[in-house]
Amino acid sequence: MADVEAPVRRARGGGGAARRAERSSVSFETAKFIQRNIPNFEILNDEALEIIEANAETVLWEIGVNFVNNPEALERWKAAGAEVEGERVHIPRGLARQLCATAPASYTQHARNPERSVDIGGKNMVLAPVYGPPFVHDAKGGRRYATMEDFRNFVKLGYMSKWLHHSGGTVCEPTDIPVNKRHLDMLFAHMTLSDKPYMGSVTEPSRAQDSVDMSGILFGKDFVQQNTVMTSLININSPMTFDDTMMGALEVFAANNQASIISPFIVGGAMAPVSVAGTLTQVMAEVLAGIAYSQLVRAGSPAIFGAFVTSIDMNSGAPTFGTPEAAHITYGAGQLARRMGLPYRSAGSFCGSKLPDAQAAYETANSLNMGLLSGVNFMLHACGWLEGGLVSSYEKFVMDADQLGVLHHLAKGISVDENAQAMGAIREVGPGGHYLGCEHTQANFKSAFWRTDLFDYKPFETWAEEGSRDTMALASARVEKLLADYVAPEIDAGIREGLEEYVVNKKASMPDAFV
Repeated sequence: MADVEAPVRRARGGGGAARRAERSSVSFETAKFIQRNIPNFEILNDEALEIIEANAETVLWEIGVNFVNNPEALERWKAAGAEVEGERVHIPRGLARQLCATAPASYTQHARNPERSVDIGGKNMVLAPVYGPPFVHDAKGGRRYATMEDFRNFVKLGYMSKWLHHSGGTVCEPTDIPVNKRHLDMLFAHMTLSDKPYMGSVTEPSRAQDSVDMSGILFGKDFVQQNTVMTSLININSPMTFDDTMMGALEVFAANNQASIISPFIVGGAMAPVSVAGTLTQVMAEVLAGIAYSQLVRAGSPAIFGAFVTSIDMNSGAPTFGTPEAAHITYGAGQLARRMGLPYRSAGSFCGSKLPDAQAAYETANSLNMGLLSGVNFMLHACGWLEGGLVSSYEKFVMDADQLGVLHHLAKGISVDENAQAMGAIREVGPGGHYLGCEHTQANFKSAFWRTDLFDYKPFETWAEEGSRDTMALASARVEKLLADYVAPEIDAGIREGLEEYVVNKKASMPDAFV
């Protein structure tokens, strides 16, 4: 790993204050990213996978994909050997896969706190929070448009959450800040309120460049060029359309060695065929084209095989979540990603419910478990998702974050070492005894079982005396506690000053725009 470039300004007089803050801070633990010791669930046989891959190549060559309003992209494809007709690119069989071969199978995304850097790919899984909702919801204020204060609160909750490895990106869309300037405040919040990894802005190429420039202040310009410090979401306008906004952001990130998730945005029956095999074919074609293009910009730049997939309610037209069809596609896409030797992004705490209720819990549990079993390496939307992604929910954020601990423990698999065999305990207790006081239990009880930080397992009488609180009430109380306990991680005063100056100057350079 390259040394971090010296910051532009050095800290001034912050040592004593930092030590006092450390002594008074609330202690909390962040779990290391998941390293799977369990097999992936493989739903497709080799013949089925080969059919889908061959069909995807047919789509790319015979049907083609659109690169709209992007003459430079068209020229890159021509130079690579594709046939271009207007804005339609026809990619010869095998070319996209050949180009994708230079994308790394795994990479490290560095955090400003090196202990919280993450390895993305292989048997690892990194969990990041909800991304993109314009609304927020909590028990007290109900459903409302998100503000910058809400955004900062969610960054703090993500920082305080034990099972989250990543700060994410647009954890909600702060509508009280001009559209052309809010990305600056969001990046500043991720960089200063948390020391976990974060995502860059993709809503306009210049905003992607701001992400690179601000990261250069935080990590050092040379470090950013030699290492990956952002993983950002590039959505494809399914079916088979690559717009200039997202591709422009991709071009910035790839050129600067930063990772992009190339992710079709699929609502089955609307943006892809209703059949699982048909949808997987389209997903494969879109990902091949998108990752191949990232390698045309800069060979070796990190890229992730993405698949955001949901089905549709044919009565209302609304997306549905936690469905068996979405699971089949997610499992199949994982197999396709592994055959390409690429990291895989999919799944999340998906639900269509308007409240963090039973529907939300069922659909979310289905979605989280399929993500674990399908071999996902980067799970965006791992907590906080509500109402089909329109809402970031405070209560659901902490509910989901608590349940992510289950994924960590499932992924450990089953140990059969001498301690786990527990033969001494079985001998000590013998027939008719109990294990509560035996030596093995006393030595292992603190770490033997996953423990919730949220759910209530007290006897009925105790639960009733404490107010008969349901899960949403418990979650609301936990939100308040986490935000009250929050203490910002230490950051070099000179670096913070440099970030503040960049944000102020950039905002001053342009008028406000709300569209």
